[in-house]
Amino acid sequence: MQNKQSLSTHSQGILKHRLLSTAIGSMVQAISHDTVNTAIAGWGMKQNTLRSREYAKVHQLPYYTLEDGFIRSIGLGVNNAEPFGFVLDSQGIFYDSHHPSDLEDIIRNAELSQTERSRSCIKRIVSIGACKYNNTWAKPQLPPRSGPRVLIIDQTVGDLSVQLGGGSEQTFNEMLHAAQMQFPEGTLIIKTHPDVIAKKRKGYLTEKLPSNAFLLKEDCNPIELLKQVDSVFTVTSQMGFEALMVGKPVHCFGLPFYAGWGLTHDQQTCSRRGCPRTLEQVFEAAYLRYSQYADPVLCEKCSLEKILQRIEIQKKATLQSPAKIFCFGFSLWKHKFVQGFLPESSPHPHFASSIKSAERRGMTPQSHAVIWGQKYGDKFRCELQKKHIPVARMEDGFIRSVGLGADFIPPLSLILDSRGIYFDPRTESDLEWLLNHRTLSLTENSRARKLQSLLIDGGVTKYNWGDSSAKPLFPHNKSKKILVPGQVEDDASIRLGTLDIHTNAQLLAAVRDANPEAFILYKPHPDVLSGNRKGSLSPHEETLADAIVSDTRMDHCLELCDEVHTMTSLAGFEALIRGKKVYTYGMPFYSGWGLTSDRHRVTRRTKHCSLEELIFCTLIEYPRYVDYDTGFFISPEDAIKKIEKNTSLEKAHKKTPKLTHWRLKIENLVSLLKDSIFYT
Repeated sequence: MQNKQSLSTHSQGILKHRLLSTAIGSMVQAISHDTVNTAIAGWGMKQNTLRSREYAKVHQLPYYTLEDGFIRSIGLGVNNAEPFGFVLDSQGIFYDSHHPSDLEDIIRNAELSQTERSRSCIKRIVSIGACKYNNTWAKPQLPPRSGPRVLIIDQTVGDLSVQLGGGSEQTFNEMLHAAQMQFPEGTLIIKTHPDVIAKKRKGYLTEKLPSNAFLLKEDCNPIELLKQVDSVFTVTSQMGFEALMVGKPVHCFGLPFYAGWGLTHDQQTCSRRGCPRTLEQVFEAAYLRYSQYADPVLCEKCSLEKILQRIEIQKKATLQSPAKIFCFGFSLWKHKFVQGFLPESSPHPHFASSIKSAERRGMTPQSHAVIWGQKYGDKFRCELQKKHIPVARMEDGFIRSVGLGADFIPPLSLILDSRGIYFDPRTESDLEWLLNHRTLSLTENSRARKLQSLLIDGGVTKYNWGDSSAKPLFPHNKSKKILVPGQVEDDASIRLGTLDIHTNAQLLAAVRDANPEAFILYKPHPDVLSGNRKGSLSPHEETLADAIVSDTRMDHCLELCDEVHTMTSLAGFEALIRGKKVYTYGMPFYSGWGLTSDRHRVTRRTKHCSLEELIFCTLIEYPRYVDYDTGFFISPEDAIKKIEKNTSLEKAHKKTPKLTHWRLKIENLVSLLKDSIFYT
């Protein structure tokens, strides 16, 4: 549909699709007397579209059929998983073999020349295991081989793709009989539809199994299943095309969109088809031209490759075996968002205040424990380990949010560390292990450099907090300009990561003593400024600095200084990213790798790291990132884009009357506490 202005519809379901307008590049609105209707749309071929079809006919307007795309969502539609892939057809719809469709025209008539792109996408789909719903990555548990494995794909009763694709209950019986006759010594594997497994619908074959058939009831990843079979029989299922991508012979007993092009063994024919097409050409037509995609995280039109990246991130994050997870030391407001960072938790995390209370609720050696930061101390961790319970510590990530955790703003990133935690130099952490052992590929080096540029160009730091219009003023007559970031003095990183300098005043004194002629800018920690935490300076101690800034954003301070002197502040790492000299007076995670001038040494840190290695391990490999709006795992690049977008909104809101700071805090807290009781 070229140069379309809008689609109008009677369907409330269509209007509820958040990403539809973005994917198809057209505004979607309700049909009314107050709107200009230039084209009408309905969903699929069900009877409830007749009203819209008739309206289009009476008003002589073009009619378009909408449907789910071939890569639809992460999760089942019957479980209300949000779709991000759609198709829009001006003639019919791809599964109606009785009439022409736009897809059929593209396959038959279009110049399909994106062979390499198609081949690359097919390879990636097979590698990831991407499919229509992407609701599971489990491998199938099949009986031992005793001859060929023949996959017979069942479908749901009432599925219009069966009826409109030339299929019926008799067609399924004929397919089953043909498979038995062709493979008398084979094992017939009946694959039920995910909706049947979810007990939402009924299948055609589940009650008619021959003696040599194996009914696969457990949900498994379709691509993983296809890899383990030798031949595939289907009526109209999309899984038949996925079988072609995996390289399996496919027998079609109906007329799905991929039949009739010389790729499958067909029991029916279609006079409109017949010209031979390659797998890459049919893929290009269906997945790259006919289908339209919207990025669910960034809410922008995107390519199939971006969708595959999204799916791959989810797969990587959810491959861990499920376990009962008990969380200790988590304040109530954290309960709601933590679940999204622990997909391996089955069914959801349990929050406990003591080991005894956790054991009463079923904690065993098969369970896992997660402790927030350094709460409960080393003794508590040792007690759990004595009970043979795996323990990890969780903390905020390094690209966290727009605003402070103290204001109950949920994080975009968290860290889950199975060895220690990054701010405790007494023991090895997962991050330290990565920095000691990880070697980056050329692609990973390039990605780290690009991420560095994104952080600098976007002015992104951990909290992205402060007045974006205020910039510190450094005098031009000073040869050296030093930034000293203040810290919370009772913070665990100070208690555990310093030896002889433990306070902001001691740090300022040491910096002034070593740099008597320099201009020193001191930036207090926002939690100290609010009066919530320890670390404020006396009037006399403030004279150690030439200037003190409070509301100015950290990135502005880093931009204008020459050096950063710190105990353990993350600002030191953010300064390295921006090419500044960094002097450490404690033992932060980024010290000891040859990139900083260090007062103290951690003997375990033996490798000389590049800045790219530090960035990649710290920001890409170590943390977990979750989009709080969708629940999807995301990349640090996504997190930066979300922060830039939210920062722009914050600037826009400053033009209108603002709610008080405390009212905002209360609203954030109420939002996060909502439904948290179900996780406790």
